[in-house]
Amino acid sequence: MTALGETLARSASHVCRAWIVERRDGVVMGFTDHDGALVVDGVPCRADTGLTAGALQMATGLAVDNAEASGALCDASISDEDIRAGKWDAAKVTSYLVDWRDPNVFEITFRGFLGEITWGDGAFAAELRGQAELLNQVRGRLYQSRCDAVLGDDRCRKDLGPLFSVEVDVAEVVENTKLSLEPLRDFSPKWFQRGRMVVLTGSAAGMSERIKFDRGDDTFRLIELWASVRADIRAGDRIRIEAGCDKRQETCRLKFDNLINFRGFPSIPGDDWLMAYPKKTQSNDGGRL
Repeated sequence: MTALGETLARSASHVCRAWIVERRDGVVMGFTDHDGALVVDGVPCRADTGLTAGALQMATGLAVDNAEASGALCDASISDEDIRAGKWDAAKVTSYLVDWRDPNVFEITFRGFLGEITWGDGAFAAELRGQAELLNQVRGRLYQSRCDAVLGDDRCRKDLGPLFSVEVDVAEVVENTKLSLEPLRDFSPKWFQRGRMVVLTGSAAGMSERIKFDRGDDTFRLIELWASVRADIRAGDRIRIEAGCDKRQETCRLKFDNLINFRGFPSIPGDDWLMAYPKKTQSNDGGRL
């Protein structure tokens, strides 16, 4: 029996819960429902504000039955601005059962990640996802007619130099999704459509979003995003916009001159091939139907 098990066998009145959250940017925070601060597993856990959650129950299949954490928004711990900026997305969560008389006596009851986060009216609620969530991620190659690489990544290998990206100041913002820019006469309309916008300065610095539409002429340029970023983009902020790719073989060859690194299978049969059958009126030579 563990040390905590022996404590529980005698009395359950000396245990509390603690949570340690590690964000993707490396920030680590600890919280506890005890009435005083504790140091658990080497991490100071605050008692005054932050994260609280009930007992977690695991069912067959590794799903978490009643997994939700909640708490109060506070500039010193979890703030509205940090949630909007995505700093808490997919943060690692470890839940502990601790003997508050001796915080070195503890057991880990849950390891997982923060899922969907909702907030408002000074409070937040976060879905907890178990480690089985990692099994939902796509692994390996995707066999399809269009390329499955991301423009500019290690598989695409295309250098997004001056011909395929540009840095520019935002002139006007409408609903945080439509950005008015200078004319950009060196780039034809739709050049950046399906591309990416990255914010370089301002309160949204470091955030990015896909470009839905790119249109303009010699007097203006308008970029529309698929969705607004989770912080305000303002006039004067500097952004980088990158050329768009529709993943077709023709686009890879003609627009990017990168056919050697094309990762699609343009000759793969489509879904209708499963319903095809030989006919007397056609040449049945073993070729494509």
